[in-house]
Amino acid sequence: MEIDIIIPLYKPGRELFDLLDRLKQQTLPISNIILMNTEEKYFARLVYGTDFVHRYKNVQVYHVSKREFDHGRTRRKGVSRSDAPVFVMMTQDAMPADEFLLERLVGALEQDVAVSYARQLPRDDSSVLERFGRQFNYPDKSCVKSEKDLERLGIKTYFCSNVCAAYRRDVYDRLGGFVKHTIFNEDMIYAAEAVKAGYSIAYEAQARVYHSHDYSCGQQFHRNFDLGVSQAQHPEIFANVRSETEGKRMVKTAVAYLEKNHMRRKIPYFYLQCFCKYAGYFLGRHYAKLPRKLVLTCTASPDYWKQ
Repeated sequence: MEIDIIIPLYKPGRELFDLLDRLKQQTLPISNIILMNTEEKYFARLVYGTDFVHRYKNVQVYHVSKREFDHGRTRRKGVSRSDAPVFVMMTQDAMPADEFLLERLVGALEQDVAVSYARQLPRDDSSVLERFGRQFNYPDKSCVKSEKDLERLGIKTYFCSNVCAAYRRDVYDRLGGFVKHTIFNEDMIYAAEAVKAGYSIAYEAQARVYHSHDYSCGQQFHRNFDLGVSQAQHPEIFANVRSETEGKRMVKTAVAYLEKNHMRRKIPYFYLQCFCKYAGYFLGRHYAKLPRKLVLTCTASPDYWKQ
């Protein structure tokens, strides 16, 4: 089976070479690696003086401007460059944990599964709170989610991440692909459409990548503002599913975890993080009522509002 990898890039560093080298070591062969790079000058600086073209012969590089970049449209362009029956979306900061990543991820695309996504492990230098967050959102048990799980899981039914996810191309084409214009959340929007069309979403815990970020409270605010905007712009998907319930469960579980591990001193900062996340999310959900100047202050993606 042919498999292509599609990776959006922005200001890539030396870790891109590590990622491409690890992809070479996968047990499943990769036909093409398609890099959708934002701003050619940054990529040119990285590869200047290297034998990049000869070292990575199956890598194709396409450039877009920062103003053109869009979470949905740029990925759609990447997919349009591929004709493989299975393609894998990744981000430049996701690092395969072993050589079986693709084998296990693609192996989960059975029967009615439209997309499978990988487990995200925290990096060694991650904070305690980031480690907890990864474990909470990406547990060690695999599952398959479908429309029958909406009552039990709420918005978690649609959870999927393009940090590392494998897609069936036939289903992708049937559903119309990623949304063309979105500030964020193109993966969950696609997953929701797939679930509504009768397909399932697989979480494959044995397909693992290292990926984590210790965001500041301000960064959490901006990120969750964009999350709220994306949900507000798609009421046909998010209006009738519970989302706050999952957040409350996470807070309760995290506090219990910190207390159990004798880290009560971290609880006040955790509450501050939660406040910033929820404040950003709440304002994002109501962005249409906010002055444009305030929207540009709150967002993590100012270029999106200029398109």
